[in-house]
Amino acid sequence: MHKYNDAKALIEATQPDESVTLVRPHAAKRAARYFVDNFPGKSLYAVKANPSPDLLQILWDEGIHHFDVASIGEVRLVKALLPDAILCFMHPVKSERMIKEAYFEHGVRTFSLDTMEELDKIKRATNNADDLNLCVRIRVSSKYAEISLAAKFGAEPGEIADLLMAARQCSMQLGICFHVGSQAMTPIAYCDAMEHVRAAIVEASVTVDIINVGGGFPSSYPGMEPPSLAHYFDSIDRSFEDLPISYSAELWCEPGRALCAEYASLIVKVEKRRGDELFINDGAYGALFDAAHIGWRFPVKYIGQYPSDTTELKPYSFYGPTCDDMDHMAGPFHLPENIAAGDYIEIGLLGAYGCAMRSGFNGFEAGETHISHDEPMSTLYGNQNDVERHNVISIQRNK
Repeated sequence: MHKYNDAKALIEATQPDESVTLVRPHAAKRAARYFVDNFPGKSLYAVKANPSPDLLQILWDEGIHHFDVASIGEVRLVKALLPDAILCFMHPVKSERMIKEAYFEHGVRTFSLDTMEELDKIKRATNNADDLNLCVRIRVSSKYAEISLAAKFGAEPGEIADLLMAARQCSMQLGICFHVGSQAMTPIAYCDAMEHVRAAIVEASVTVDIINVGGGFPSSYPGMEPPSLAHYFDSIDRSFEDLPISYSAELWCEPGRALCAEYASLIVKVEKRRGDELFINDGAYGALFDAAHIGWRFPVKYIGQYPSDTTELKPYSFYGPTCDDMDHMAGPFHLPENIAAGDYIEIGLLGAYGCAMRSGFNGFEAGETHISHDEPMSTLYGNQNDVERHNVISIQRNK
């Protein structure tokens, strides 16, 4: 990878015809150090957010040594790169073959589950091992998050007590985990979920060794400016301390987006303009899946022939390069009114999921990747200790 001061320097040097990914190792290092130094427990990187080997190595070097893996492919990837990493298989539905390989070949000892069926599967696949850490996933609300994760996984209230008691019988360490949804916009999401944890522990009357608050920690996007992560950590810590749990119980979290969103951005070229529609060379089947399919608004920066501060901004939508009408990103993305074919746009905070969800559909493969030394378009880590926002209580948007 070549190194550039910023996107403009890369464009001036190469005039790329394909989309280009810019990565910022310093941004990933900063995010990792913030979680390692400030979260009051263990931070497990959610590999699905961005499985780049370069990124995994950066996180490891900065002190993230636990990884939330959701498939045997992720298990193999992380173990091959980081053989001393501690892997936690946190997908609640796994095949017995995957569990067996993870346990016997890769040393995985932590598994999540949300049904008796899954518990029995884990016991069979591990030959009733006595060194398992089993985390029972409970269903909690996603009402404070931009993307709900409340429908697919999680034991219901009437099922939790029996499941906890059964898992306790075959666990070295018993945990409870949950997920408040992606891009949780207030710490209240975690406080409310912790009340469900409390109720489950009281009803089951079991000793719990691990509380895993999952992911959902936000990044800062247009129209989605969350409070400081310090507020989240403080709220989680207080709720954890109030739970009826073992004095030696551990607190875990599974950040994905918060650790890697600021790591990467995307440079695209405008191939055509049609009114307020811009045809660009990446899209829904590339790094902009979220922009197309869930209407995510990423920050954008114009890099073209006119100074960006001398012309009025107007809203645009994007079309990607494939022949599919669904290759459309509604936005709005605010860019100069005189933008034209041949200009470039940098799209920010694509380190989370954008880099991971690319496909080669229609022959449009991922372009080159280079390093940039500048700052991300927005950051939650610039002055964390000084950030005090007034939207801590509730900042839900109309969806």
